[in-house]
Formats: sequence, C-alpha cells, structure tokens
Amino acid sequence: MRTFTFRITCRFAILVTATTAVVLTIGGVLLDRQIERGLELLHDIEVRELAELIGPDEKLTSEGISNRIKHDADSDAALFVMQVADLKGNILFRSDNLGETILSVSTMPDQHETVTVPFLGRVHMSVYTTGPWRIHIGSPLEPSERLMRDYARMCLPLLFGVGLVSVGLGYAFSRATLRPIRAIETTARRIRADNLAERIPEPAGRDELTSLTQLLNQTFDRLEASFEQVRRFAADASHELKTPLALIRLNVEKVRSRLPADGESTAALGDVLEEIGRMHQVVDRLLFLAQAESGALPLALQTIDLPVFIATLAEDAQALAEDRGVRFEVARNESGTVQADPDLLRQLLLNLVANAVTASPAGGRVHIDSFAADAQWTFTITDEGPGIPAIELPRIFGRFFQVTPRAAALESRRGHGLGLAICKSIAELHGGRIGAENRPDRPGLRVSVSLPRVPMD
Repeated sequence: MRTFTFRITCRFAILVTATTAVVLTIGGVLLDRQIERGLELLHDIEVRELAELIGPDEKLTSEGISNRIKHDADSDAALFVMQVADLKGNILFRSDNLGETILSVSTMPDQHETVTVPFLGRVHMSVYTTGPWRIHIGSPLEPSERLMRDYARMCLPLLFGVGLVSVGLGYAFSRATLRPIRAIETTARRIRADNLAERIPEPAGRDELTSLTQLLNQTFDRLEASFEQVRRFAADASHELKTPLALIRLNVEKVRSRLPADGESTAALGDVLEEIGRMHQVVDRLLFLAQAESGALPLALQTIDLPVFIATLAEDAQALAEDRGVRFEVARNESGTVQADPDLLRQLLLNLVANAVTASPAGGRVHIDSFAADAQWTFTITDEGPGIPAIELPRIFGRFFQVTPRAAALESRRGHGLGLAICKSIAELHGGRIGAENRPDRPGLRVSVSLPRVPMD
C-alpha cells in the first residue's frame, strides 16, 4: 500500500538525488570549462615567452626560429603543439609532435578553439598575432578527458550513495513531518458515539496544523451537539408519544368493556386498538433507527458460532413460515464465526425471513444460506414471491418504502415500511452491507447480508 509516508519518502529521495545529479553535472561542466580556461592562461604565458624569444625581426629565417626555440624552449615544444608563421602565411616552424599536420594560418583575430589533430586527438588550440608572427599554441586534451572520465566514474557511486542516504533521510523527514497528522488521526479515531467529549490537542504555534486542529475540534463540537439532540429527541419522543398512546389504549379498552352488546362499536374499538398497536410499533422502530443512525445504539459484540446460531434461528423461522403456510429450509450452513451482537443479528435475519414469508404464496419455499465469501460472511434469504419491480430495487431499504402491491390480496400484508431500513442500519452498525436482487431463474427476491468474517484458526 502506497501510504503518504511512502510517497513523501520517494519524492524526497528523488528530489535530493536529482538535485545532486544536476549539481554534479554542472560541476563537471564547470570543471571542464575551468580546465580549458587554465590551458588558455598557460598559452598566454607561453606565447609571450616565444614572442620575446623570437623577437620582432621579420627577416628571421625558418632555421633561425627553429634554432632559437630548440635552444631555449625545447621542453616547452615537447609539452605544447606549436606552429609559427609570418603574416603572409608562410610557415616557419612546426613542433615535432605535429608530425605531418599543417595548421591552417587564419587571418582571424586571436581566438581559442578545440580541433582534432591526427595522432594527438582533440587539442585545445590558441592562435595569437604578435608583431610579424602568427603563433599557434595548443595543448592535447587527452589528460583532461581522462580526468573527466575519472570524475564521471566517481560521480556514479556517489550518486547511488546519495540516493540510499536520501531514502533514509526522507523516511525520517516524513515521519517527523507527519507526526502531528498521526496524532490528529489517533485522537479522531478514539472519538465515537460513546466518547464525543474528547478533543484533539492543539499543537504549539499558529500554522496550518493549528488551524486544521481547531477546525476539526469545532466540527466535533457540532457533532457532539447533534448527537445530544438526537438522544434528547429519542428520550422525549419515547415519553411524549408512548404515554399518550398508552392512555388512549386504556380509555378505549374501558369503553369497549362497557359496550358488550354493541357488536359494531366493539369491532370499531378493536380496530382502534389494532391501529394503536401499529403506532406503538412505528414509534419503537423510529426510535431504533434514530439511535442506530446516530451511533447511540450500543453493540454487545460476541463471537458467534454460525452453524449453531442458524440452527436456533431456523426453529423460530420454521414456526413463522408454517403460520403462513410456507416451507422454510436451511439450504447452506457452513462452519464459521462472526463478531456481532446476537440479538441484533437475530432481529436482522428474522425481519428478512418474515418479509420473505409474507411475500411468498401458500406452499412456497423460503430458504437461507450462510457461507464464507473471501473476507466476508454472507447470509442470503431467498423467497418465491413476485419479486420487486427493477425500478424500485434501489429504494427498498429506505424508510417508509412500500412495494406497490401486484394483487389485492397483498394489500393486507403491507407493513410500516421500516423493517428493511432497520435491517440496513443493523448491517451497517456491524460494518457490513445489505443488498437485494430479483431471482434470475424464477419469480422471487434474494436479499444478501455481508458481515466481516472472523478467520478460522
């Protein structure tokens, strides 16, 4: 995984190594240029000595110039490439190291250039006009080229070493730079629904990290206030809604007991009591969703042995299915464990089974599968009902969603539209997910719940 620390380390190492490479390259160019400049200074000194040695006499012959140079500057003639000509272009002297090579006598002003001389290779040549003479003095570049090759060979391991060191320095730099960010992350991870009062310590100074910390703490302040409002709403709603409903129920039951002979009134009051019961269920479920979605619902996590759990669940599911004239089966029940709240997981699966049984026709079959799928544990509940219109599938886990009935017989089976929303909340509380799809082989719906799996030892 390419973490931010990894990316900073790589960028730091690349930056330092590239900078070092550029510096070494520029250093090599400057060194080469300095060598040429040093040779030109030597040529300046040498040409002044030759001009004094030869003198200004235009009538001096080639033999005379050779004798003077060989007598007084023979060692210099061995170190340098020399050629002396008059201004008419007549060559009067050439050093022995030139061999058969004759340098062209230029009429240009004094100049410095690099030329190639047979048997000598590249030569840095300086051309001077002094008195009646046109003097060429050059230095073979082979020693300086050998020096530059040695410099390049030295730079390669140096660059490799800088790269290795920069990786270590980059890692230390990234760790030190990101230490305040890691402190923010660690504190933020500890802030949960049951620990909303904790805040991130503000670092010293008035920099961007301090501003970020202040912004996050302000966000947590607002989050804590919102959670507190949800908790207060849940408590107030429980009291303000349930108490009036309980009083209404008591009064209705009193009135019904006084009208035993009036069958029509008794039936009407029975319908009222039934609707009050439904309203109680709606309030309970809304409060459950409010607590679950706000993170205020505590989870009693346990390691659940799934084959035993599914077998126990199947007994209640079987009774529920038989009451509706539907067959319930456990089709697949693999060995494994999950970390979950057993009561909430039971509520989740029984809600799905109840929905499947309600949707299935008499004599239909509902089955549950429990199996491992990669790092997830999957439960699927499959029925033989009419399924869900494809356009409505993305919305079935929303609050108060009601499937459009396909027959009048289904109208009496419609619930409050909160069961699947509760199932979704329970799955998400456990770090899982829930989804639904129509069966491809025949009419029916398949609902899948995936929860993080506990690996087997």
